[in-house]
Amino acid sequence: MAASNINTVVITGNLTRDPELRSTPSGTSVCKLRVAVNSRRKDQSGNWVDKPNYFDVTVWGAQGENCANYLSKGRPVAIEGRLDWSEWDAKDGSGKRQAVRIIANAVQFLGSRDGSGGGNGNGGDGGGGGGFAPRSDVPADHSDFEPAPAGPGAAPEDEIPF
Repeated sequence: MAASNINTVVITGNLTRDPELRSTPSGTSVCKLRVAVNSRRKDQSGNWVDKPNYFDVTVWGAQGENCANYLSKGRPVAIEGRLDWSEWDAKDGSGKRQAVRIIANAVQFLGSRDGSGGGNGNGGDGGGGGGFAPRSDVPADHSDFEPAPAGPGAAPEDEIPF
């Protein structure tokens, strides 16, 4: 039996700009998002610092329309999707260009437009009729982003082989 390829990515972050909604010539909606995701690491002084990473996300169909209607710059989101690589010739003739973007399967709205609630943007009616259903006012748990305490037998950070 041959091994299967796996191409799945999950990110949570904040939109760096308002969504851009367009349509294909056949009328299919496509929404472009840009999401900033921070990575935490220690600097040379031993202080924790955030390093931003930026990802372009494409959301198709009704789910993309929901993103355009309910999301705006700064809004927190969780995205599950797949990576998509593309290559093209630069318009100025300077050579090939390439990019990796995320094609979203599901977009979860975290928080609300007024900062008090949550919801989902998975393209379903969610019981709210418009594809947006409040989920929770509980803030996201960011404990996974804090350093784990060293337990018995834990290797010092400089001995971890990766």
